[in-house]
Amino acid sequence: MTTAVLTKRDERIGQRSFLKQALGRPEVGSLVGALALFIFFALVADAFLEPASLATVLYGASTIGIMAVGVSLLMIGGEFDLSTGVAVISSALSASLFSWYFATNVWVGVVLALVVSLGIGFINGWIFIKTKLPSFIVTLAMFLMLTGLNLALTRLIGGSVASPSISTLDGFDSAKLIFASSVNVAGVNVRIVVFIWLAMVAVATWILVRTKVGNWIFAVGGDANAARAVGVPVNATKIGLFMGVGFCGWVLGMHNLFAFDRVQSGEGIGNEFLYIIAAVIGGCLLTGGYGSAIGGAIGAFIFGMANKGIVYAQWNPDWFKFFLGLMLLLATIINIVVKRRAESSK
Repeated sequence: MTTAVLTKRDERIGQRSFLKQALGRPEVGSLVGALALFIFFALVADAFLEPASLATVLYGASTIGIMAVGVSLLMIGGEFDLSTGVAVISSALSASLFSWYFATNVWVGVVLALVVSLGIGFINGWIFIKTKLPSFIVTLAMFLMLTGLNLALTRLIGGSVASPSISTLDGFDSAKLIFASSVNVAGVNVRIVVFIWLAMVAVATWILVRTKVGNWIFAVGGDANAARAVGVPVNATKIGLFMGVGFCGWVLGMHNLFAFDRVQSGEGIGNEFLYIIAAVIGGCLLTGGYGSAIGGAIGAFIFGMANKGIVYAQWNPDWFKFFLGLMLLLATIINIVVKRRAESSK
């Protein structure tokens, strides 16, 4: 006689359906919004679905999305950086002015700009750790200082509010190939910065979900004191996140420089809010400890669709900022609701 062995599920182990797991993802609200917006513009703007138009949308999204990668991770870690917009320009100006003034290979300026960008991030993080001031105060001060430095040094060195052209310097063509060229995909020219952006999102996602550093980021954003109590290097993690934002600023700054071969010193002001908006729309909570790099990418894609879709639909672009504010408000409400439902279903 055979004996059937019956296995019984341990009721102490919670089981969640695929739907509940999906609803628990921070980017689910932004994904639904992105799909709805895509369908909407596909219906109201005939040119929106053309391959060249989609390539333009992706390019617009990438110029926000690159910074949204670093900003998303920083917000998950519980902090803000209001200096990001002008820090991008500071990076580009560092490379441009140094290369032009010393008539050197532009790659020397590129490396110097990387050091400057990482240095700005380190200083932000170090001052934040040492003074215990809120990060938005520290980075707001950095925003003001960089705004003044960008204008003053550009006038002092180049004699104008814009940096001189570096298109004739050695190394410009190879640097442009890396940071600002186009790739032909099925007959459509797609800017290489789009692929750089997607690669950065992939790396950031891997860090968050597959490494102990990702666990540290969520931990310090959720409760820094509790994280410190269990051995998480809170200070190093926070400083590293600020430096990560600086690295993203360097990438975008180099693209801006080699796409146009010169930089306006007054640019970048206000862009910091666009990066934060992309992260928030993508599911990052202002309180920290929750979000994803993929969500930030979706938020940037929503920005790109809205920015270009309004043009393709031949609407008055004056409505864009209103639309962006409405999206921010709705996304924040949806993200809070989704997070509460996810927590209640555990």
